[in-house]
Amino acid sequence: MLEIRHLRTLSALRSAGSLVRAAQLLNLTQSALSHQIKLLEDRYGGPLFERKSVPIGFTATGARLLKLADLLLPEIETAEREVARLMQGDSGQLRVALECHTCFDWLMPVMDEFRKRWPEVEIDLVSGFHSEPADLLRSGEADLVIGSPYGPEFATFPLFRFEILTVVAQKHRLAAQRRLQAADFEGETLITYPVPEERIDLIREVLKPAGVHFQRRTAELTVAVLQLVASRRGIAALPNWAIKNYVDYDYVIARPVGEQGLWSDLYVSVPEAQKHRAYVLDFVNVIREQCAASLDGIKLLS
Repeated sequence: MLEIRHLRTLSALRSAGSLVRAAQLLNLTQSALSHQIKLLEDRYGGPLFERKSVPIGFTATGARLLKLADLLLPEIETAEREVARLMQGDSGQLRVALECHTCFDWLMPVMDEFRKRWPEVEIDLVSGFHSEPADLLRSGEADLVIGSPYGPEFATFPLFRFEILTVVAQKHRLAAQRRLQAADFEGETLITYPVPEERIDLIREVLKPAGVHFQRRTAELTVAVLQLVASRRGIAALPNWAIKNYVDYDYVIARPVGEQGLWSDLYVSVPEAQKHRAYVLDFVNVIREQCAASLDGIKLLS
């Protein structure tokens, strides 16, 4: 029997573009997702999509089921939100603070989609630069923070893992290397956001354990950091999505750190009292859905 979860699987495959990313989006193992698809294909007597096409190309059967998914899933999701409103109340506010300053680029489309789903919920960014966003949750000045997990006093929801790349100028001495090691940063000026060093992955995970000496300069805006890098005032370490356009246009050069790369995990944190609110849970889902479809090189967390 065709079930709602099957339609969601096909929709996730189209959005994510691969079995691996679709499984992450659905919080399934890849083997569980493959088994579910095999059962569907056995039922309909043929493949639903082309395994080797990038992005995924759907067969006539798969396309017809996707058409059904496009018809039914929005109605189901709307009904679920309306039921949640009846049970929990139909209004609220969501003041979002960012520890991850480069998240701003992908957060705007997320907020636009959330407003369509929850027009009665007032959502806005907490303005200004905040060195300790968790304090905004404690004081009640923010309802949700995107960044690191803040411990047992808050509820946390996993978003995704992303790679942090070192960014250097075109003719920098490190530009010729394929990947950088801790010793390569000795004596360099590292341009960062004005946050405590323990919150900077490159410093905490790589440079400090190796005893590397470096200078530090700060800038609040990503574009300012990249301008300083391009003018050879220093080097930086930023998420892959934040620098993609600058690298594509040869403004700067990006290099991975270490043999396995330097990776960081992103979470949503909210006060415990808010963790079951339907619009909070849906906001997390919108982030995961939108980022899985639009950000290259991320790995959704389960």
